[in-house]
Amino acid sequence: MGSITRSFANNITTSGVLLPASLTNNSIANVTAYNAAVATGNMVLLSSQTASASASISFTTGIDSTYKEYQFYFINIHPASNDITFQFNLSTDSGSNYNVTKTSTYFRTRHTESDSSTDFAYTTAHDVAQSTGFADLSDSTANDNDASTSGSFTLFNPSSTTYVKHFISVFQGYHSVSTSGNTYCAGYGNTTSAINAVQFKFSSGNIDDGTILMYGIV
Repeated sequence: MGSITRSFANNITTSGVLLPASLTNNSIANVTAYNAAVATGNMVLLSSQTASASASISFTTGIDSTYKEYQFYFINIHPASNDITFQFNLSTDSGSNYNVTKTSTYFRTRHTESDSSTDFAYTTAHDVAQSTGFADLSDSTANDNDASTSGSFTLFNPSSTTYVKHFISVFQGYHSVSTSGNTYCAGYGNTTSAINAVQFKFSSGNIDDGTILMYGIV
């Protein structure tokens, strides 16, 4: 046994790296199969939609048990109306109804262009408690030509039939009073039914422009 240990040790460098001589055809002769290597954390683009005077944007396919985590990215979501919030809701029937009961928390930070005012607060006007209505993700967004909101929304394990469905979002927008508005929303869809569709819209008016990407996380 000592000679085997010494032989093995002689094939390891001082930095702990196995020398090529230690790996021979004989050393793996009894191996018949290898598990496929899967890189975890990879993002797989599943869908992309661009708004054009759209009342809402819905993702009704691709949300299933394939992935335990889904991430949505929002790029320059521009509202047709002024001073409105960007919202979401969930569906358990492939988009026939968006009315999942939700409870959420909502924080925001704001800073005016004039540097005259700052704000960091929990905002009860934007959270929901056991509500089936649409829940806010962004602060009030301006509809100036150069205004929009961008951010991300993560939905965890939507196909679970055991647990409620957790979500987290972060948004940054151009507020209606020339202000940078950063919002943080998190909560859960209070259902053990599988979530298989998500819809996004503004609290009033159309989504004039903007792109939403949906990724599955390996």
